[in-house]
Amino acid sequence: MSTIITNVVVVTMNTQREVIKHGFAAWKDGKITAVGTMDTLETVIAEARKHETGDGPCLIDGKGGILMPGMVNLHTHMGMIPFRGLGDDCKDRLRVFLLPMEQRAMDAELVYLSTKYAAAEMLLAGVTTVFDMYYYEAEAARAMDEMGIRGIAGETVMEQEACDFKDPYEALSYGESLMKKYQGHPRISGCVAPHGTTTCSSGLLKAAWELDHAYGAPFSLHTAEMDYEMDYFRGTSGQTPAGYLDSLGVLGKQTLAAHCIHMSESDLQLFAAREASVAHCIGSNTKAAKGVAPVSRMRELGITVGLGTDGPASGNTLDLFTQMKLFANFHKNETKNRSAFPARQVVEMATVMGAQALHMEQMTGSVEVGKRADLVLVETRSANMFPVYDPYSALVYSAGPSNVDMVFVEGACVVKDGKLAEKRLDVLREELERKMAKTAFAENALVSL
Repeated sequence: MSTIITNVVVVTMNTQREVIKHGFAAWKDGKITAVGTMDTLETVIAEARKHETGDGPCLIDGKGGILMPGMVNLHTHMGMIPFRGLGDDCKDRLRVFLLPMEQRAMDAELVYLSTKYAAAEMLLAGVTTVFDMYYYEAEAARAMDEMGIRGIAGETVMEQEACDFKDPYEALSYGESLMKKYQGHPRISGCVAPHGTTTCSSGLLKAAWELDHAYGAPFSLHTAEMDYEMDYFRGTSGQTPAGYLDSLGVLGKQTLAAHCIHMSESDLQLFAAREASVAHCIGSNTKAAKGVAPVSRMRELGITVGLGTDGPASGNTLDLFTQMKLFANFHKNETKNRSAFPARQVVEMATVMGAQALHMEQMTGSVEVGKRADLVLVETRSANMFPVYDPYSALVYSAGPSNVDMVFVEGACVVKDGKLAEKRLDVLREELERKMAKTAFAENALVSL
């Protein structure tokens, strides 16, 4: 049966960036079948009735809300919900809290439960596609599948012992099994994700690249993020991280580099020439006082840049409404130009450009006939959403996760009336709390878990 959402402002994000002020969108079997103005709706309904039995299509009144493509979170670590708020203002949080706690407390069950909770948080905020990068990623993939989100599960590989594998080549084998398992799945896929330029040997980076390339998967890693990373390459080879990756032959169309804060002009030119993409995590980067990536120049050069939240330990929230606001504000301030990055460009980065970075633009990222029905209805009845002169502006500067009314992934309703449609957030939280109470995380809780 077809489903049609009516009486909405459709922010299509198609190539013309068309906005339909009084429109509708229809879909069937997970695929968008029609997008148009309300004055053509009866024709679409009549056509649907010709090919369907029963009472015809299911009609949903969008009540004047904004219908937009599902958002794409290009970089996060969903298994790290238990770390949120732990040592937020500590200078050396990575060594004091994160790495020790991963070794002491992290296991497959905790990753599974954390990923379910993280998926819920993102769906409630209108994120329908996510690139995740962590450990025990077969459990993350299982959790994402159960939650109904579209996701890529990236098994982290690094030279040093990790919480799931001591040997990085065992992690590579595990990652390949994950990729094989989800081949052909409509929403979930896998990859191997090297941790970073200084935590993986050249051989490990090449092996990961070859494996991802063989399965048509993204090759993603932390790049040009840390001061010590930059110092290391200057001191050892006189290169930059970008130059190093290129010298290994692992910088190309499938490369999705996270952060890219410390990029020289030659680095940017190299990324543009190799058609590599960037996951920009403005919230995490500025919270950690690492700096602001040169996105203005990236876009001038035609580099595809999307938005990521980073993990809940780094950026605290997993919603892209927060990232859109932070992005607009920081980059206007960075460029000393109030008109820099108009709201439409920011929404592009949260939707269609994120899909392009993952090479999913034929599937998701815009509201167009033939694409999968990954859709978000943002209500405009709340106090903060009136008036709406420009829907792009409303989405970037006014809206937040609380304004997300309905979410569809692959045509299935996963959020309705601002709540999970098939799951209960309180149950997901209780399950995660019980598990955390059995681990070292209980030692750091302000109140008993």
